[in-house]
Amino acid sequence: MKSRHPWLSRATVTAVSATALVALAAPAEATTAAPGTPAASTAAVAADVDYDTWQRDCQAVMDQALPYVKQRIADSKPGEKQAIVLDIDNTALETDFGFSFPQPANQPVLEVAQYAEERGVDLFFVTARPGIIYAPTEWNLDQAGYESSGLYVRGFFDLFKNVADYKTAQRVAIERKGYTIIANIGNSPTDLSGGHAEKTFKLPDYDGQLS
Repeated sequence: MKSRHPWLSRATVTAVSATALVALAAPAEATTAAPGTPAASTAAVAADVDYDTWQRDCQAVMDQALPYVKQRIADSKPGEKQAIVLDIDNTALETDFGFSFPQPANQPVLEVAQYAEERGVDLFFVTARPGIIYAPTEWNLDQAGYESSGLYVRGFFDLFKNVADYKTAQRVAIERKGYTIIANIGNSPTDLSGGHAEKTFKLPDYDGQLS
C-alpha cells in the first residue's frame, strides 16, 4: 500500500500509541484486561465475550462469505471491476481485542480478503475513523496483510453526519469509479445499511458492545 503522506516516516507511525489510535477511532472506556484474557476492552468484558468466542463467531460468518465470494468471482462478467468493502474496527482489525500497534488483522476476514484480492478483486476500507489518523490506519492495514485500493475516513464535516449515511455515500463513490461491490463486510448495522452492495455480511457486535 503506497502512503499518500510521504512525509510520514515509519518511525513516526510506529510511535503512535495503540491507546491513542483506539481512542480516536471509536469511543471506548479504558480497562485492564483480566488475567489470561487477550487484552479485551471494557466493551468486550462488559458483554462477557472472550476472544475465542468472538473469533469463532467471526469465522462462522466468513465461512458463509467465502463460498459466495468464490462463486461471485467465478461468475464475473468480462471487464467487470469487482470490489469488496470492509469496515475496519472489529472487522478488518482486532480493535477491541488487540491493544497493540499495529493492531492485528481479524484472521477470518483477512483470509477471505486475501483470497479475493489475489483473484483481482479490489479491497476498499470505509471507516468512521477521523481523517487525522488516516496515515497510521493505512500503515496498519498494510502491516496486517491487506492490500488496499482505497481507504475512506471521515473528514471534518463528515463527523457531523449520520455514520450510516456517510458510509453509504462512500460506497456510492466507489461505484462511480466503475466498481461492482460484490460484498460489504462490517460488524455494525451502520456499516451495512443503505444498499450499494450485492451482498452484506455482518460480524458480531453483541448488541453494540463492540465498536
